[in-house]
Amino acid sequence: MSARLGELVHRNGGLAGYNYAYMDESAKREVRRGLLKAISLPGHQVPFASREMPVARGWGSGGLQITLSVIEPSDTVKVFDQGSDASMNAIALRDLISRTCEVPTTTDPREATLIQTRHRIPEDPLVEGQVMVFQVPIADPLRRVAPRMTVSRRLHAERDYSAIWLYLYEDHARLGRSSFASAHPVEVEDRYIMTPSPIPRHDCPRLNDAPFISLFGAGREAIVYAVPPYTKVRPLSFEDRPFEIERFATGCALCGATDTYLTEVDGDANAQLVCSDTDRCARRRTR
Repeated sequence: MSARLGELVHRNGGLAGYNYAYMDESAKREVRRGLLKAISLPGHQVPFASREMPVARGWGSGGLQITLSVIEPSDTVKVFDQGSDASMNAIALRDLISRTCEVPTTTDPREATLIQTRHRIPEDPLVEGQVMVFQVPIADPLRRVAPRMTVSRRLHAERDYSAIWLYLYEDHARLGRSSFASAHPVEVEDRYIMTPSPIPRHDCPRLNDAPFISLFGAGREAIVYAVPPYTKVRPLSFEDRPFEIERFATGCALCGATDTYLTEVDGDANAQLVCSDTDRCARRRTR
């Protein structure tokens, strides 16, 4: 936070002159109304009056608005970025949330009641009562095939997804696989096709019949959508070309795990594959 904001900090940890959870109450009610509609229509994109937030462009203002709108004093919050709890994005958002809401934070997803994420789902199994908030850069999965918003909205309303199926077919015809390295489109409850945010394919099956609630926010596009607990979520695939997650020839270079999503570090001749989920990797090494 800036030096000026630092001067406003109370001795008890709150911010003088700021409403609880930073946003004003009418703005939070606007977000919650959109989320209620989104939960009632899983996968459906719901517009809302997105506000300016004290974060840089692309830092997850949509997810931040959801978090600040649904958070309660009894919550424990985890914020992580592509699996890391120590990135600049995660640290800055965690600091803003904890100082304006006065809630405890954690890096362990098993202890958190509310988890805000950029492009990952924790490797540890989540349970009922937990809330996942996803930061979304592009909300509409049809953007690749229908750049105009008026057209894509009509296609969603008419359930006309032939263009995205044709896109996937051409991928397999030309490449032998899907070109969606992340944000692979999914079908929700046999109705809407949505983007699960830019999570890797490794995480897509974990949305299906999940016990936790998933809330998605795109601040620049002013869109929220949701997947309630125990909802059918199916990645788009063909019968003769089933959906496949990423495969790695080796395990994590640090903890040896072979069942997690790995990322490359030190992009040179000494590059290694390590767990994307840094907290779980650290706990495995400790054990």
